[in-house]
Parts: sequence; structure tokens; C-alpha cells
Amino acid sequence: MTDAPDGRPRPADQWRRRGVRALVVTRDGSVRGWRWWARNWDRLVAALQDEAPVGSAAAPAPSGPLVEQRDAPRLIAVPARGYVYSFYVRATFAWSSPATMRAEVLSWYVQYFQPNAIQRLTRLAADAARDLPPHRAADLEVALQQALAEDPRWHYQRGDITLTCRPDATVRLDERIMPALQPHVDRMVELEYQFEEQLRKARYAEHLSRQWATILSDDADDQDVADARDQMLTAQREAARWITDLLRRNGDHPTDPPSTPPIPPQQSRDTPTQPATD
Repeated sequence: MTDAPDGRPRPADQWRRRGVRALVVTRDGSVRGWRWWARNWDRLVAALQDEAPVGSAAAPAPSGPLVEQRDAPRLIAVPARGYVYSFYVRATFAWSSPATMRAEVLSWYVQYFQPNAIQRLTRLAADAARDLPPHRAADLEVALQQALAEDPRWHYQRGDITLTCRPDATVRLDERIMPALQPHVDRMVELEYQFEEQLRKARYAEHLSRQWATILSDDADDQDVADARDQMLTAQREAARWITDLLRRNGDHPTDPPSTPPIPPQQSRDTPTQPATD
């Protein structure tokens, strides 16, 4: 196309040149903007993670690293021996980071890493529960706590961000097995109470015996008192020797009855028994 006779460009050529010039300016501006974003993107992300917004309404930064504690969204079920009943593990995770970051950034990374921590804890619990009967939840909890104590801190990393996780776990019984265990647990509680009651009585009797020994020692000049003291001490020694011999025989032959019945210290083979009277 040629220019007009007066030497000026035709209107169509003028608008075409203006459009090409605008496209070139837009392209150059886009390239410069992209280069600026490429140079400053990492710095902008680090600034958003490491620094709180500055302003009069900004909250004071907490001292030390942030710690966020989260529970697993549901109980973790792991099968007991026989794969009929299950144990249920309640898991809690305490998350922290050595780097300073905002609370919402830490929450985002916790949300990202927590499924991995739950899966790892599930594997530990399943390995410990595989050989345990379904009523031994306490043994599973002890085994799981020991496994966690050997490796108390779990580390997870994404890019330059590293998070530390401290897991904790408690174990519950399967509700289906509780009715079968209830009578046995009640009986064990009753026996334990009876044992503590007998132990209290034995301690009280020992205390009285020591008091009597002290009183008899203070009146040692009286011959009758001295004879009573010697008789009491002799009876105590014979009773202790008889109990020790009985326990030794039962320990050597726990299932076989003794060939000769033990004789209490109050009587001997040579002492005839008193005949009964009508």
C-alpha cells in the first residue's frame, strides 16, 4: 500500500501501526513483569512465612517455636490375635518446627503431614497387637509406649521446611469383649481388697507383738515375766520354722501331697492328744 498524495499515511495504515506498537509494548511489559516475579517469588514466599504483618493491630510474636497439638480424626483400629476383636488406639501428635513461621503456615504443613504420621503409628500398633489376646489392651499400650520412646521425634520435610512430630497413644478395649471380662475383673478387685485387708491385719499384729516384746524386756527381772517372754519367743520361732518348712515342701512338690503331714508347732508326735469328753 502507498501513502496518500499529500505524503501522509492512509488511515488504515495508521491504525495498523498503532496496534503493532501497542502489542510490542504489552509484550515487553509482560516479559519484564515475568522476570521480576521470577526473581522475587521465593523472597516473597519466605517473607510471608517468616514474618508477621507489621501494623498497629499486629499481635506480638510468641517466644520460641510454635507447637500445634492435634488428635487423630478417629480411633485407630488394629486387629488382635485371631483377627476377631480389635484394639482401638487414640493418637495425639504435637507438631513443631525449628524455623520461625506463622501459625497458619504451620497448620497447613500439619494438615499435609499428619496422614503420614497416622499411617506410621498404625503400623507400629498393628505389629505390637498381632500376637496379643484381645483382652490385653494394657500390654499393647506398654509395648506401643516403649516403641515410641525408642524414636520419640519423627521428622518430615518438604522443600526447605522441616517439621518435628512427637506422637502419643493410648489403647482402649473392644466394646464387644467388655461383658465377658466384667465378672473376672470384679473378682480380681474383690480378691485384691481381701488381700489388702489381711495385710493390714498382719501389720497390726506385728506391731502388737513388738510392743509386747518391749514390755516383757522392760520387766526382765521378774522370773514369771521372763519365762512368759521366753515361751512367746520360742513359739514364734517354731511357728516361723514350721511355715518355712511348709512353703519349702509346697515349692518342691506343688502338685503332690506331702507323705507326712506337717505338724504344727503347738503339738509334737510324742505328745498324746486329750481324749474327748462326753
